[in-house]
Amino acid sequence: MKKNIRKPSLLKRFWLVLAVLGPGLITASAGNDAPGIATYSMAGSRYGYNFLWLIVLVTIGGIFIQETAARLGAVTGKGTADLIREKFGVKMTLFAMFCLLLANLGTTIAEFAGIAAGAELLGMNRYLAVPIVSITVALLAVRGSYKIVEKLLLVLCLAAIAYVISAFVIKPDWGDVLRSAISPHIILESDYIIAVLATIGTTITPWGIFYLQASVVDKGVEAENYGLTKTDVVFGALWGNLISAFIIITTGATLFIKGIHVEEAKQAALALEPLAGSWSKLLFAAGLMGASVLAALVLPLSTVYAITEAFGWERGLDQKRRDAPVFYGLLLAVIGFSSLFVLIPGLPLFRIMLLSQTMNAMILPILLVLILILANDREIMGVWVNKRYQNILSIFLTVVIGTISLALLFLQF
Repeated sequence: MKKNIRKPSLLKRFWLVLAVLGPGLITASAGNDAPGIATYSMAGSRYGYNFLWLIVLVTIGGIFIQETAARLGAVTGKGTADLIREKFGVKMTLFAMFCLLLANLGTTIAEFAGIAAGAELLGMNRYLAVPIVSITVALLAVRGSYKIVEKLLLVLCLAAIAYVISAFVIKPDWGDVLRSAISPHIILESDYIIAVLATIGTTITPWGIFYLQASVVDKGVEAENYGLTKTDVVFGALWGNLISAFIIITTGATLFIKGIHVEEAKQAALALEPLAGSWSKLLFAAGLMGASVLAALVLPLSTVYAITEAFGWERGLDQKRRDAPVFYGLLLAVIGFSSLFVLIPGLPLFRIMLLSQTMNAMILPILLVLILILANDREIMGVWVNKRYQNILSIFLTVVIGTISLALLFLQF
């Protein structure tokens, strides 16, 4: 006689899903970091709701790309750099690591630029605020375990909800919002192309691919229980890009209609005035700095995970310092260099953030090609290889980003 197997209740299943939320949500939320907020604010203030169609596109593309990276980690138990080295050899690995290091250093510098901009908006001296935050981030990485750091980062992810609330307080024309989301309007000028690439580069990031796959491996996810991790990845991408869309909606509805083009933090903070009034600067600065601290830990980790994987060195936040000296040494070096760079007098902080994301997008196609080859290798993936529609979408996205990058170079010359 068969026993009746009781299915878990809906509430129990809900808590089970929440329990595994982590790598995907952190990776996507970290995309709404300081350079992300700066990019979306500048795009919304200059072009109104025009970029919402692009958010829809990169949301779909981001889900597929992040899911591929997570699946690679769950099936193989290896990070992206490990697989690149095994499949393509040392020369390609060195090239890929150089591209990643270039992109990640630029973005990590942008995170500390966000910390500096937020501090100055609050009337604090960047030469005091940046060193304090960099030391705090370094201590979290060196002394905290992966699970402790992950919980902290998940809490910090909640800071961006202010933009969602602001949009409903402002009450924009939702018909215009919807039309902009489904009907692209492209302008062939270099500033527009730079903003397009920056939007792509802050949403689908090279570091995000490396970090997510390494996090899935570090978390011990296997193919058999991959389903919940896939839920995490999809939910994270949807959540992160929903916030991105609301930043554009909020700045479009408040700044674009007034002809205010965001170039610095105090202008971007005006978008939150309908919600926070005189407290808008404080709210914006808190959100900017909170998101920056989140990504200032994620970005160096992504860099160091990838490089130590590529060369087979011990890695992981759960490793003791004496067992992984290169991992922790590189982590501190990236944090230290990035924070010191931001202290150079006279740097245009918001412009640095925008250009760092543009560089991300221009490097992204190289990584997408490598990921696509790995995800279709049956020796590596077995039955978990990409489906045909996944390949079609990935190729389409790679071609689009490559074409936009070439268009920018053409317009520059």
